[in-house]
Amino acid sequence: MKSMTGYGSAEVMTEQFQLSVEVKSYNNRYLDINHNIPFFLAPFEMEIDKAISQVASRGHVEVNVRVKSLVSDIEIAIDPLAVKRYTDAFAQIANLSGKALKPQLSDYLTSEGVLTSIRQSDSEMYREPLFSTLQKALDQFAQSKLREGASTNVDLKHMGEIVETGLSVIQANAQALDDLVKTNLRNRFEEMLGDQNYDENRILQEVAVMLVKYSVNEEIKRLGTHLKEYFKLLAKDEPVGKRLDFLCQEMNREINTIGSKSQMVEMNLQVVLMKDGLENIREQIRNIE
Repeated sequence: MKSMTGYGSAEVMTEQFQLSVEVKSYNNRYLDINHNIPFFLAPFEMEIDKAISQVASRGHVEVNVRVKSLVSDIEIAIDPLAVKRYTDAFAQIANLSGKALKPQLSDYLTSEGVLTSIRQSDSEMYREPLFSTLQKALDQFAQSKLREGASTNVDLKHMGEIVETGLSVIQANAQALDDLVKTNLRNRFEEMLGDQNYDENRILQEVAVMLVKYSVNEEIKRLGTHLKEYFKLLAKDEPVGKRLDFLCQEMNREINTIGSKSQMVEMNLQVVLMKDGLENIREQIRNIE
């Protein structure tokens, strides 16, 4: 079992640059990857996503890549045509003003278009350092997800056992509930009819109808089946978050039905405990893949 929350980072230093990668993730219904990388690494985005998808199937993943140059990769280009045009412009200003004008070097250096800085960025030179560092960060990221997932798995098993214990108590009282329904119905007949003769078969028919309405045996069976599947899913190494979420909905339906049918304090107490345990389960499975 993997958590959707994880963190990993790694760094490499070459003679030309220092490159660091940070990967962190949060809960999300689907896999959503957000990049924060230098523009010259943009061609690698799809490959980065593919590598991330190998270790994460759900969650909001943030990838931060930083590159610090250790040697200058900037070239300065001079535009001869711009210099000539500025020279001509200065000469025209001198003729129009009737004043001698001798442009200084600083006049050219501060003029737009004369000097242009060009950053030489060959994306391929970063490929091997980028992906080897990314893999180290992802290994750390994956391990943190597994650690968190293992801890969550223990909690989910414990909370599943709470629901299982509640089901055992309800199952032990199921026959008592049936007997209570029979007794209550017979008492009502006796209260209404007193010493008058009444049709025993009619009572039995009414008892049968009421048992269908108030018996929790079917809900017990279905909830038991869901719990078996629940513990099976917890033992799997594959992503099970979505299936557990669906299973919790089904278990919640059965517990609610038992609660609506129950006329016994013992059962009602267990329903409350089971619903609390199930709510904790649903909260926890929001954190796993």
